[in-house]
Amino acid sequence: MVRFVGCAALAAVALLSANCVAGAQDARQNVPGQFDFYVLSLSWSPSFCEAVGERGSPPQQQCAARPYSFVVHGLWPQYEHGFPEFCQVPAPRIDGGIVSSMLDLMPAPRLIFQQWDKHGTCTGQSPSGYFETIRKVRAMVKIPPEFIDVKEMLTIAPDEVEEAFVKANPGLARDAIAITCDSRRLSEVRICVGKDFRFRACPDIDARACRRDKVVMPPIRQGRSAALTRE
Repeated sequence: MVRFVGCAALAAVALLSANCVAGAQDARQNVPGQFDFYVLSLSWSPSFCEAVGERGSPPQQQCAARPYSFVVHGLWPQYEHGFPEFCQVPAPRIDGGIVSSMLDLMPAPRLIFQQWDKHGTCTGQSPSGYFETIRKVRAMVKIPPEFIDVKEMLTIAPDEVEEAFVKANPGLARDAIAITCDSRRLSEVRICVGKDFRFRACPDIDARACRRDKVVMPPIRQGRSAALTRE
C-alpha cells in the first residue's frame, strides 16, 4: 500500500510539473495573431555553410557561389516568455510568386516554406502579408559596414558585433539584440521588433545569447556582388 501511494504521489508531481512547463509558455499558446513582438533572425551565411560542410549535409542553395553575408533566417512571433509555432496545420499554401520574390532575402525555397509553416502561420497574416512584413522589418535594419564584405576570417567578441549593430541603427538598444553562436562561430544576430515596428527590449532573447569571449566569422564566399549585402 505504501508503495502504491508513493507511485501515485510521484505521478501527481509529474503531472503538475508538466502543467507548469506548459504554463511557462503562454495562455495564448499557438493562437494565430496572438503574440507580443517579433524577432528578426539574421543568419551569417558563411557560418551556416561551413557548418553544413562539416556535417557532410547535402549542399544548400545559399551555399553556392553567390557571396551571401547576412541573410534572413526568419521573422518569429514571440511571447514575453516563450513563443508560438505551427499555429495552422496544415498551413495555407504559399504562391510560387511569393517564394520567388523572397529569394533575395531568404535564398532557399525550403527555408521560405519552413518559416511560413512554423512561424508565419502564428502571425495571423496571409502568406503575402507575412512576407511583406519580413521585408519591412528587414528594411529597418542596417548592416554595419564592417560586415558587408568580410574577405578574411574574422575573430571578434559577440559584444563587438552587438555594439556595431547598435551604432549602425539609431534607436536599437543593447537589450533589443542578441548574438548567437555555435561552438566557435557566430551564427545569428537576433533583433527584437514590436508590432509597431520599433525596436524593443526582449530579456528572454538576450538571456539565450552567446556567452563566448570570442567567435569567428568565416569570410564571404567570393563571387559577384549580391544586392542584399549592400545598404
